[in-house]
Amino acid sequence: MNKAAIEARGLTKDYGNGRGCRSISLTVGQGEVFGFLGPNGAGKSTFVKMLVGLIRPTGGEAALYGHPIGSLEARRNIGYLPELYRYQEWLSGEEVLQLHAKLCGWKPSNTVGRIRQLLDEVGIGLRGKDRVKHYSKGMQQRLGLACALLSDPPLLFLDEPSSAMDPVGRKEVRELVHRLKAAGKTIFLNSHLLEDVEVLCDRVALLNNGTILQSGTVSEVLQEKKLWQLRIGGFESSMLNWLQETTGLSLHIHCGSGAASMDESIWLEAEVETEEQIGWLNHLIIEQGMTLYEVKKAGGKLDEWFVGAVAGRSHRGERE
Repeated sequence: MNKAAIEARGLTKDYGNGRGCRSISLTVGQGEVFGFLGPNGAGKSTFVKMLVGLIRPTGGEAALYGHPIGSLEARRNIGYLPELYRYQEWLSGEEVLQLHAKLCGWKPSNTVGRIRQLLDEVGIGLRGKDRVKHYSKGMQQRLGLACALLSDPPLLFLDEPSSAMDPVGRKEVRELVHRLKAAGKTIFLNSHLLEDVEVLCDRVALLNNGTILQSGTVSEVLQEKKLWQLRIGGFESSMLNWLQETTGLSLHIHCGSGAASMDESIWLEAEVETEEQIGWLNHLIIEQGMTLYEVKKAGGKLDEWFVGAVAGRSHRGERE
């Protein structure tokens, strides 16, 4: 039986000022992309720093592939892109990677091909020969990704991996994460870009004030239903009951209520189990002389869930 990539049980960091993390328990399986979410100051980076061995917990325990966090065996399995990355500005991108390769104990002769491959993979390419001081924030973030990937680790901790990038760069990072997942990598992703998390992650956890509020698959936390919205002209309120009785579907007027005149339109929301049911509903609407202007899927979005989950709760601000 394979060991979990990450297993934390009651992991706690108490700074004595109300910050940090409290009794966090979670498991991340091998090959998963796991999204770790929360407002600024929630404790996300503190939790990651404990897992990668940069700070010591004050309680609980955790292991990476069965090895205690902070141990040499655990660290050999990880690549880490911190949220706040700084590289020697007088070095070139290639030289930064060569330095990291030396820290990994690699011989220079074994690094040339790997470094060129990584520079291409993260979108730096020939600019790897330029000094870091000439890199934009987005380029430095790409360099950080290359450093995290250098040793080809099975587990990657990426803390806001595309926050400094433009839309093209964010798209490239998403594609890179997809490729890494396809290669069997496990990725622990901290990100405020919830659209990326929704697309990339198998499961997510929401942290607030150092504790986990909710966790599960994206579908589970969104309580995702198969909802469709239909914009209909010439709809009369009496048709709602008839459509529900005929189809057996749960139907609601999404915008507006009561009767609609023939030159107005309303949005009807339908909860269905199969696409055949929505096709039948479309047929009935047209058959009854109504005008069907638009039909689209409607589903919960992760940003809406995030805002709703932390609404009304206190937050610790920008700093952890």
